[in-house]
Amino acid sequence: MKFIDEVSISLASGRGGPGCVSFRRESGAPRGGPDGGDGGKGGDVIIKTSRHINSLVDIRQNKKYSAQNGEMGFGRQKHGADGQDLVLIVPEGTILRNLEGEIVVDMTGIEEHVLLRGGRGGKGNEFFKTSINQAPTHAQPGEDNQELEVKLELKLIADVGIIGFPNAGKSTLISRISAAKPKIADYPFTTLTPNLGVVKAGDYSSFVVADIPGLVKGAHEGVGLGIQFLKHVERTRVFIHLVDASGMSGRDPMQDFEDLNYELKMYDESNQDKEGFFPLSTRPQFVVLNKIDTLSMDQLEKLKLKFKKTTGSAPLAISAVTGKNITDLVTELGRQVLKDVE
Repeated sequence: MKFIDEVSISLASGRGGPGCVSFRRESGAPRGGPDGGDGGKGGDVIIKTSRHINSLVDIRQNKKYSAQNGEMGFGRQKHGADGQDLVLIVPEGTILRNLEGEIVVDMTGIEEHVLLRGGRGGKGNEFFKTSINQAPTHAQPGEDNQELEVKLELKLIADVGIIGFPNAGKSTLISRISAAKPKIADYPFTTLTPNLGVVKAGDYSSFVVADIPGLVKGAHEGVGLGIQFLKHVERTRVFIHLVDASGMSGRDPMQDFEDLNYELKMYDESNQDKEGFFPLSTRPQFVVLNKIDTLSMDQLEKLKLKFKKTTGSAPLAISAVTGKNITDLVTELGRQVLKDVE
């Protein structure tokens, strides 16, 4: 399935049906009174979340979505049928914004939300009959509908976000600690969509990890895949900052670490005025050196010392390929995430 995480659409609820002007015309009732029925209510626009979809690709098929209008009333006091509601199914974590960028509704933790109400049906002339006016000749028109242009943004819901340069081993790590099976290969931008995995922590607890692709130096200026996927770690509480310790890519591990943190700061500056935004550069980070199976003990100790001098704490060293120290990483992550939940 193609991953689509932003869509702009127009929504409209249904108009209310007009009431009917009608009088009884029967042989046994020569002076039959008004019997015009009411119009039907217009359909609502309802947003529902589903755990079974993870993209907005289906919604992108159309630019306009409208609920059904209510039917007009009929004679013999027959009311028009209500219009059918429009139910829009979106992934969990979808945010709807108006054209000004303000949040209309955040579907995180919400299963269903009535976004636009349909117009009420108009009253038929039978409703207006009184002792003074026994033959009213007017009925109400249906109430108008509501319209809204919105931008849908999908932000994956995860407790932990894995960030790191291409080939740092993010996909291998998430496949090692969860049941996720992302595509893995030794070239930049193998992963073109975020991957989610559920990690078991103890007998009864678990947390969700998201692997975020496509971040390189200069991403905030449009290099590589840009920073289009960073929005998916906005909801995470903790980052695994995965660093390729092997040096086989020709990059310096410490420079990679500093460059990526710089990109986070640039992303924060670009989004700091956005409603509901919480800076990424201030989130807790687990600095993890990966691919230590390619280093000697002396090389690894020197690199860990270098990171400790820069960050103030010793990084965790792992090998996602061999599984070395993976259990320690999961334990530390579980302790941090579950502590935040309590």
